[in-house]
Amino acid sequence: MHWLLQQDELLFKLINGQWHNSLFDLLMPLWREKTFWIPAYLLFIGWLALRYRIQALWIALGLIATVALSDTFSHRIIKKSIKRERPCRQLAPEEVRQLVPCGAGYSFTSNHAANHFALAMFILGLWGRKARFWRWLLPLWAASISYAQIYVGLHFPLDVLGGALLGSGIGYGMGRLLQRFLKPNKTPLA
Repeated sequence: MHWLLQQDELLFKLINGQWHNSLFDLLMPLWREKTFWIPAYLLFIGWLALRYRIQALWIALGLIATVALSDTFSHRIIKKSIKRERPCRQLAPEEVRQLVPCGAGYSFTSNHAANHFALAMFILGLWGRKARFWRWLLPLWAASISYAQIYVGLHFPLDVLGGALLGSGIGYGMGRLLQRFLKPNKTPLA
């Protein structure tokens, strides 16, 4: 376990300290900000309403329940059990390029990673093979937000990996569960 945590810290220092550039220094703090994505979320909900009508309400409620479950499980159960400190509290100040405020609470698992992967995998679980184009785009989107969490200095790589696995499991499971009840017959974004 000690070796794994050392490798995790080493990878964090590469991503946060060495693999940086001025464009990402400007983009990543914004990219990981949940309010940045509000227009995209609103467009998606509008598209759902136009495309699926009454089913859109159930899909939106399923999405909200999925993210709430992912967030609660990550924050209230895992973080409070593991109690891993954030890099900005665990490492020396000169070892962390802090691009956003350090943040309250513990580090493992990353709620950003858990929630965005839950959202992405919910959609894939709900539409399954019908979501051909989104099968790659949504996980890449969630992964880029997760990467930004390391880049800005808030999480170690294992924190986002743990959050990604947690969110993926919850999201995909909830999407498949809702699919059984709704059976959405229209291909997304086709």
